[in-house]
Amino acid sequence: MTESMIPQANPGAGYLAQKEAIDAAVQRALGSGWYILGKEGEAFEREFAAWLGTTRAVGCANGTDALALVLRGMGIGEGMTVATVSHTAVATVAAIEMAGAVPLLLDIDPDTYTMDPDELRAVLEDPPPGLPPIRAAIAVHLYGQACDLDPMLEACAANGVALIEDCAQSHGATLHGRKLGTFGTAAAFSLYPTKNLGALGDGGVLATDDFELADRIAAIRQYGWKERYVSAMVGVNSRLDEVQAAILRVKLTALDAGNARRREIAAAYDAALAGGPLAAPERRVDAEHVFHQYVLRSPHRSDLMARLRAEGIGTGIHYPVPVHLQPAYEDRVPLGPAGCAETARAAQEVFSLPMYPELTEAQVERICAALRGLAG
Repeated sequence: MTESMIPQANPGAGYLAQKEAIDAAVQRALGSGWYILGKEGEAFEREFAAWLGTTRAVGCANGTDALALVLRGMGIGEGMTVATVSHTAVATVAAIEMAGAVPLLLDIDPDTYTMDPDELRAVLEDPPPGLPPIRAAIAVHLYGQACDLDPMLEACAANGVALIEDCAQSHGATLHGRKLGTFGTAAAFSLYPTKNLGALGDGGVLATDDFELADRIAAIRQYGWKERYVSAMVGVNSRLDEVQAAILRVKLTALDAGNARRREIAAAYDAALAGGPLAAPERRVDAEHVFHQYVLRSPHRSDLMARLRAEGIGTGIHYPVPVHLQPAYEDRVPLGPAGCAETARAAQEVFSLPMYPELTEAQVERICAALRGLAG
C-alpha cells in the first residue's frame, strides 16, 4: 500500500478548510485582552441559539459539564435517579454522577442504537425497586440522528419526568423538520474537536427556552456568582474561553454545509454497500441524519476492519465497551429490565468509517472501492 492512510477522523482538516478565517478570529480574541466570558463568548451564545432555534444558549468548558450543569440547574442530584443508555460515550453517565444523581442504564433499539422508548416507559411507570425516584431522562441522539423522541416525551410528561437531550453527536440533525436540542427541557452539546461543530480544544454549550434555568446555569458555571466574588448558590468552574468561542463562531458558519457534505458522503457509501454483506445505517423516518459517524455492523468486525486497513482505510469503534461493562461501573450502576442485552451485542459488532466534510472525492471513491471489495 503506497497511498496514505485515510484517517477515520481528521479535525486538522477542519481547521485547514477555514484557516484564514479561524486565524483572524484567534488574533481578534487574543488582541482583545479579555479571555474568559467576554464578547466572543456572548456572541457565540447568541449566534448558536439563533442557529438552533432556541432562546438561550450558555457556553461552558466541555460537553460533559454541559449535561451536569443542566442537571444542577434543574435541581436534579442526590436522592434522584436519571435514566439514560449504556451505549453512549461514558461522559453521559459521568455527568449524571457529577450532579450527584444515580444513573439507570437502559437498552437500545438495535437498528438505530438509540434508547428503547418502550423500556423507558416501563421503568417510568414501574420503577425498579430500591432506586431513588426517577426525575429525568437523558435522550442520547447517537451517531447523528434522533432518538424516537415522540413516545419518550409522552412517557416523561405522563410521569412528571424531565427529558434532557444529549446532542453531542447531532449538531443540526432534525426530527419533524425541527432541530434536535429544541424538544426537551434543555439540551447539551459537546464541542470537542471531532464533533460536527468542533472547537480546537475543549468546549461545550447548552440550550434551553427557559430563561430562568439559563440564568441559573450561567451563574452555576462560575462559582454560583450573580455578583462577582459572591456565590449566591453552590457552583463550579466551567467556562468557555474566548479563543475557542471565536473559533466556534467561524466554524458555525460552515456547519450546515458540512452536514450536507456528510450526507453526500453517506449516500456514496450507501451505494457502494448495496447488494453486499453489510447493511447501510438505518435512517429514522421524518428525521434528517447528520452522520457524525457512519456506523456499520458485522459479527466479522475484526476481519473487515483489517481488510479496510490493508486498503488504507481507517476505521473506529463507537463504542467498544458499554458503560455498564466498564470496570468503573460494572456491578455498581443499575440497569433496566432488559439488562442492556442489545447494547452488549452492538458493542461487539459496530464499527465506523471515515466521516468528515473535508474528505476529497478521490478519498471517498477509494473508500467506496474498498467497500465494494468486501463483497468478494
